[in-house]
Amino acid sequence: MDGAYDDRDGKIWMDGKLVEWREANVHLLTHGLHYASSVFEGERCYNGRIFKGEEHSARLRKSAEYLDFEIPWTVEEIEKAKYDMLAANGWTDAYVRAVAWRGAGKDMGVSARRNPVRLAIAGWEWGNYYGDAKFKGAKLDIAKWKRPSPETIPVHAKAAGLYMICTMSKHEAETKGCSDALFMDYRGYVAEATGANIFFVKDGEVHTPDPDCFLNGITRRTVIDMLKDRQIKVHERHIMPEELESFEQCWLTGTAAEVTPVGQIGDYNFEVGALAKDMVEGYEKLVRA
Repeated sequence: MDGAYDDRDGKIWMDGKLVEWREANVHLLTHGLHYASSVFEGERCYNGRIFKGEEHSARLRKSAEYLDFEIPWTVEEIEKAKYDMLAANGWTDAYVRAVAWRGAGKDMGVSARRNPVRLAIAGWEWGNYYGDAKFKGAKLDIAKWKRPSPETIPVHAKAAGLYMICTMSKHEAETKGCSDALFMDYRGYVAEATGANIFFVKDGEVHTPDPDCFLNGITRRTVIDMLKDRQIKVHERHIMPEELESFEQCWLTGTAAEVTPVGQIGDYNFEVGALAKDMVEGYEKLVRA
């Protein structure tokens, strides 16, 4: 599927019905565009089944609650809409994007209580998020921005506004020849990449940052369960940046990233080792089971 994302053939589910792709538009004075009152989910469909789709739909509704609005569709209705969209486009393997936002209405300021809440579900066919990094390991920059304190923003919502520094950091990383950037949090601990959680290996055990100020990803939790099933000890804890030098392997997890090994972060190098490869292969088998 080629071309700009606003100029394609296909169907998008929007506010209860399927519409032509090019007609899935919103007004310029949509509240979400001006004030970031928008939440979303990224999901993947494998062999006709959306992996953990109901968890994603439940999180979408919860993210909206964090932003003080309610999505007027149930989890079951959102699930049906996803599969209706996939069927209308003839896809069995695709990325699925559900997005809910405060639309245009009687309010056009910070307050938007009288504006309707809208929901759309689109999709597209998408390969590896980091290209061939799945085989040789992604290269990461270290972002200058930090993930914020839970006292400043609803950090556990998958909200559009939280990704502003992600876009800025990823752009800067790409200008340096990197695939992505690693954030520290407001305290200086290792946090996450711009759209993925991170794991490290040392002496046969796995270490991953405690998600106390960023999204505890669905793929992250899935991979932790996979590791525990393999009797591998997982430490969820605060990780200092100087510890990066001592880790042997590293990988990223996310719906888009799936499981992607990391070969380099700044000046630190990592082996694409046996455990990282096992996680890549094991996750691939799991989502297509």
